[in-house]
Amino acid sequence: MLLAIVALIAGLALLVWSADRFVDGAAATARYAGMPPLLIGMLIVGFGTSAPEMVVSAMAASDGNPALALGNAYGSNITNIALILGLVALLSPIAVHSQVLRKELPILMLVTLFAGWLLFDHQLNRFDAWCLLGVFFVLMGWSIWQGMRNPQDALATEMNDELADSTKMTLKQAIIWLLVGLVLLIIASRMLVYGAVFIAQGLGVSDLVIGLTVVAIGTSLPELASSLIAIKKGEHDIALGNIIGSNLFNTLAVVGIAAAIEPMAVDVVVLTRDWTLMAVLTAAVFVMGYGYKKQGRINRVEGAILLAVFIGYTGYLVSTVIA
Repeated sequence: MLLAIVALIAGLALLVWSADRFVDGAAATARYAGMPPLLIGMLIVGFGTSAPEMVVSAMAASDGNPALALGNAYGSNITNIALILGLVALLSPIAVHSQVLRKELPILMLVTLFAGWLLFDHQLNRFDAWCLLGVFFVLMGWSIWQGMRNPQDALATEMNDELADSTKMTLKQAIIWLLVGLVLLIIASRMLVYGAVFIAQGLGVSDLVIGLTVVAIGTSLPELASSLIAIKKGEHDIALGNIIGSNLFNTLAVVGIAAAIEPMAVDVVVLTRDWTLMAVLTAAVFVMGYGYKKQGRINRVEGAILLAVFIGYTGYLVSTVIA
């Protein structure tokens, strides 16, 4: 058990560090390749911060623990909105200027509903997996199109400022960090999955609950770090864009890859408890961030409510284990 705990803690620490190096290397490489700042923000940073969830879930599914993979994906989405957006908004209200993000918010809502519809038969088979991955690739194409059409979007301006320092990294350094970050991500994920599964089995806790709590929070740390740094610099659209991009990636690519590797039976509680909360939180962010005829904004009171929901949800999950 001690070895599993050490593997879990060391895996989490290495996962966060390697994910940061991976995203930095990928962003700098994309910059040298001439990719527009908006695309780097939407694809590399937004989706790249979900690399831990993707690798951990793929590892879990390949090891025959698909419930851990699903719990990691949905738990990360709940953590991203309730904990990270809640904490960030509590520190500094989030103003939404980007028109691209206002288009992505309803898409995230629709994707969440689509994912729920696939869960209704209480299983995710390979056909479901390819449906999720198909939608993901369509959205990737849409993102590229949006990035080319809106080069002066507010998110692009913020991302351009954020990437100004990336030119200090040579192309060779960027590629090295990209590759090193990816290799260490795989190693850290293997350690994390081993530790989480061993501890869950030893304590009699389900893989799903471990995935929804410890693993989900751990793999969401890159999003937390990047969002806190962005809000400190006043880059509100990057902070929100990180969460939207990450949740889209988790819902479609992370779950899709895991189910393609290992089709899974879905416990009814996933639909009634975890997906439902994820959908409600996504709807709340959509209403707050879209703004309709006024600028979208997540204020401190709304941030405090989101944070309270996260504490309540996590507390409930812990209580089911203790009971």
